Amino acid sequence: MRQNIVAANWKMNKEVQESYNFTKSLSKKLLNLKRTHIILCPPFTSLFYISELLKNTSIALGGQNMHYEKSGAFTGEISSSMLKSSGCDYVILGHSERRHIFNESNEAIKKKIDAALSNDLKPIICVGEKLGERQSGKTSEVIRSQYKSAFSDILEYEINRCVIAYEPVWAIGTGMTATPEQASEVQGLIRNLIEEQYSKNVADSMPILYGGSVKPTNANSLIETENIDGFLIGGASLVEELFFEIVNIVEQYSIE
Repeated sequence: MRQNIVAANWKMNKEVQESYNFTKSLSKKLLNLKRTHIILCPPFTSLFYISELLKNTSIALGGQNMHYEKSGAFTGEISSSMLKSSGCDYVILGHSERRHIFNESNEAIKKKIDAALSNDLKPIICVGEKLGERQSGKTSEVIRSQYKSAFSDILEYEINRCVIAYEPVWAIGTGMTATPEQASEVQGLIRNLIEEQYSKNVADSMPILYGGSVKPTNANSLIETENIDGFLIGGASLVEELFFEIVNIVEQYSIE
């Protein structure tokens, strides 16, 4: 049975003290969670301090990006070993903002995925289409291309350490949200791609998250939908009450 996951992507928000205070308060509220796995992905500057707070909790820590090289003359970049030494178990890779603002290619993202897996980091691999691609009927083509690039040559024991997040680019930070039917359709496509490449057992055990303007008002209808196993949350993860409300919705759903 797949465990539901709620991951918080703070993006370029919260200074060190803000991050520390936020996590200290939030973690107290999340202590009694039993069925939902929580991952916090703060800015790089806050990782070490937050890892100290989370040491005796079940809440995991993740980076928002990383370089695929181990070290070297890459000014401004972060390596997998730096994330590990800061307490990270996860790393977000292929986020739409990395793809479309910073022009990261499928090939570059693939290198990062391989580097993460080689260094004992669990990648949260993001895929998703732009509005024009959806309107022109290319959603399936885009998702297949991004998936096949990301998972080429990945062995079965490695994919079991991966998480996939479907993020329609047109729904990120826009206030627009994919309907439960739209999200389920694409996430069902992803699950079918996993089954084609590996097996039904692997596909059935893969957590597939939805990301894109998730709020307490739509979280319930989304988490009830087939193929959605939790959320990768941006804006709402910056507000303690909103994030906790979404987590609680997922936690209560997991009881059933």
